[in-house]
Amino acid sequence: MPRQSAPKDLSLKWLELFQICAQKGSLQAASKETGLTVSTVSHHLRNLEDHLGVELFDHSRRPMVLTPKGRVFLRNIDVALQLIRKAKAEASAGSLTEASYLRVGTIEDFESDIIPELAVHLSAKMPACDFMYHTDSSHAIIEMLRDRQLDLGISTTPSERMHDLQDRPLLRDPFVIVLPKVNEEALDDIVEGRTKLQFLRFSSNLIIARQIEAQLRRMGISISHKFECSNNQTLMSMVSAGAGWTITTPLLYSRAKQFQPKLCMHPFPGKNFARTLALVATPDCSRSALELVDAKTRSLIHERILAPLLEDIPWLSGSFKLVE
Repeated sequence: MPRQSAPKDLSLKWLELFQICAQKGSLQAASKETGLTVSTVSHHLRNLEDHLGVELFDHSRRPMVLTPKGRVFLRNIDVALQLIRKAKAEASAGSLTEASYLRVGTIEDFESDIIPELAVHLSAKMPACDFMYHTDSSHAIIEMLRDRQLDLGISTTPSERMHDLQDRPLLRDPFVIVLPKVNEEALDDIVEGRTKLQFLRFSSNLIIARQIEAQLRRMGISISHKFECSNNQTLMSMVSAGAGWTITTPLLYSRAKQFQPKLCMHPFPGKNFARTLALVATPDCSRSALELVDAKTRSLIHERILAPLLEDIPWLSGSFKLVE
């Protein structure tokens, strides 16, 4: 049966949905991401195929598989859609009051002290904008940025270069040792595993855990452990209860205010090392929105985190600081 004649004008919506379906491999996943019904997504894809006069997907296979012509088409529109998004972002760069949508991701390190006030500030500066805030691990946020599920995010800078994203370093966050307040063991003996105090570590799938393990390997230190956790508050709770010690950062320590009376922070022995937290954005993110988030986030970091902690623990000055 011949196909019905397709509309004459090529729709940007068709192209965007085709790209999402090609990336996700299913109509259901595309429906979930876009908020459209599965039938609507399918209708737009069929219109695109009718307009082009070719099959872009092998509709007999699950998950969805591109045809050879579909793969070529995807390769070409990936570049075109990025240029269109960049052009749209640049066109609205000077008009924050007219911005319509911004998707922001953040690691949980800033979830309580920074993000609530940042959200209020952005809402006031961008009154016509719909916002979406998402909290996740650094590697998940970076992947969402690469998949264009977020416009910008705050994350730990990974060791590998991010050629497809732009990053602005925000904060140098040095690694430190946190021990129970009541402790009679020597710091060097603890770090080198010569005591009975257990090492409590971050889950190995986290970027921060990989950075710590890499530094310990460089120092020739291998520490056995019986406990690992992805949640900083749980680690601080365990240390405050005397269950062990951990390697963390001043930023994470600052979030554990209820446990601090029973904790003691020390500089990491030997060569100092740190992680960098950065503002990471897609190439097509509005520059004016990026500048706004950057300026406010720096102000809040200084006011809510750096100033109070440096006053209490002055030896952190010079190592725990904003990156200009």
